[in-house]
Amino acid sequence: MIYFDQAASSFPKPKEVAEAVAEAINEYGANPGRGGHTLANKAAAKIYDTRVKLANFFGLHNPRHVIFTQNATAALNQGILGLSLESGDHIITTSYEHNSVRRPLEYLKRVKGIEITYIEPTSNGEINFEQLEYSIKPTTKLLIVTHGSNLTGAIIPIEKLGAIAKKKNLIFMVDASQTAGILPINMTEMGIDLLAFAGHKGLMGPQGTGALLVNNNIELKPIVTGGTGRQSEQIEQPSELPERLESGTLNTPGIVGLLEGLKFIEKTGLDQIFKHEQTLTEVCLTGLNKIEGVRIYGPDIASNRLAVISFNIEGIDSQEVAMILDQHYQIAVRAGLHCSPLAHQSIGTVEIGGTLRASFGIYNTLEEVEKFVQAIEEIRAGYLI
Repeated sequence: MIYFDQAASSFPKPKEVAEAVAEAINEYGANPGRGGHTLANKAAAKIYDTRVKLANFFGLHNPRHVIFTQNATAALNQGILGLSLESGDHIITTSYEHNSVRRPLEYLKRVKGIEITYIEPTSNGEINFEQLEYSIKPTTKLLIVTHGSNLTGAIIPIEKLGAIAKKKNLIFMVDASQTAGILPINMTEMGIDLLAFAGHKGLMGPQGTGALLVNNNIELKPIVTGGTGRQSEQIEQPSELPERLESGTLNTPGIVGLLEGLKFIEKTGLDQIFKHEQTLTEVCLTGLNKIEGVRIYGPDIASNRLAVISFNIEGIDSQEVAMILDQHYQIAVRAGLHCSPLAHQSIGTVEIGGTLRASFGIYNTLEEVEKFVQAIEEIRAGYLI
């Protein structure tokens, strides 16, 4: 099977990741922070090592402000719903956002009466900064953006947005689900207050892992309360991080797998990972552009972009193409709206059911890309007969 659905979840994983998960389950599968015995302490130490590694990797000063979640969706919900937003408060975001951002925001709009402004980036991910600053009101509290589109691969200039947020005294939150482990991110240098990401995509960790990193003493209310292993005599949730935002038993096997994923990325190097994926993307775009009837959406081939390509074949349903690729060519891609309906509205593909999306990772090869382009050419030719 050729796996071109890396934007949904990276596969395969480094062997060290699987080995670490198995070791945690087989050798120290105790409950971290819930006991003083040797196995519980070893599990807790591994989790703390991962906090330190993530904090260093993303430019966060305090590793105790690394909050583990089960995925990026949980991290985004905690960051958005945990803020003390009230009726009349204003939030600015983009039309590129995943439903993991849009739905919590729209929930706050319905329940609390907040206002939302959706800024529409260009196909290359560029933002009209004058329009953005014009949209900022005295009631604006939060600017939240994706770092990279899961639909088109466009990269959003978060460093410039962070500077604007700081100048205007806004909380700046970034969804790095598509860029963590692919592009360099430094929260302190980029002015990021809250950073959310999945562990199972570019960071090469197991599914069931994610994190919310909290910078600059941002106060968040927990959206889940319960056992924390500390201060059990208190009725209220502890006030200190990470316990305040981490209720219940953590996913120790997943987190230690994530630690090995991070080590793999550091060993390989972000530059090397990005260059490899960029090469695959350029070859694929060049090949697809030569096929009559193929329409590609998103940044042009000369742009700095992620290894995510969305396209359609004229007159052929994207779901049908995905099924043919899977069953006849053993190529895994994704078709549909990709949980990003606003982004599809921006590129005009909602009414036709979305797009076909191919996304590449560090383990994909040029030979696989060439087979994929040939498969698309054959499918297109087959429908012309």
